[in-house]
Amino acid sequence: MSDVQKTLVLVKPDALQRELVGKVVSRFEQKGLKIVAMKLAHLDEATLTEHYGHLKEKPFFGDLVKFMMQTPVVAMILEGIEAIEEVRKIVGSTNPREADAGTIRADLSMNVPSNMVHASDSAEASEIEVARFFNENEIFAYEKLTDKFHFGEGI
Repeated sequence: MSDVQKTLVLVKPDALQRELVGKVVSRFEQKGLKIVAMKLAHLDEATLTEHYGHLKEKPFFGDLVKFMMQTPVVAMILEGIEAIEEVRKIVGSTNPREADAGTIRADLSMNVPSNMVHASDSAEASEIEVARFFNENEIFAYEKLTDKFHFGEGI
C-alpha cells in the first residue's frame, strides 16, 4: 500500500455535548479512512499542556485547556492513503467561519476552540500525537472487505 499513513483525530467536547460524534466519525468513514484505534479519554492538564505547548504563550491557552477538560474526548487513529492531508481536507480550516463549505468545521461549528475536532497537521506531528494518546497495543491492523476499493487492488 503506497502512501498509507496513520493520523490522530480528537473529537472535542463540543461535539460530545452537541451529540455530533457519530456525524463527525461518519465523515471519515464515508471517505474510506479506516479506524484503527478509538477510545473515550478524559485528558488531564499535563497532557493538554504538552499537546498544545506551541500555544502556551497565547492569551486563550488557559481557556483552551479548560474547554478540552470539560468532558472526555473521542481519540482515534485513522489510516488511509495520504490520510493526514485527507483528514485535514475533511476537517477544514481551524476557524470554522473561514472553512470551506462541506467540511466538518464549516458545516457543524461557528468558532474556535469549539471547532469539533483536532487533526494532526503533518507526518511529524501525527507520529508524536499518536504516541501521546495511544499505546501500541491499542492500535489495530486488520483487513476490511472495502480496503481494495479504498486503497487499491495491490494491498
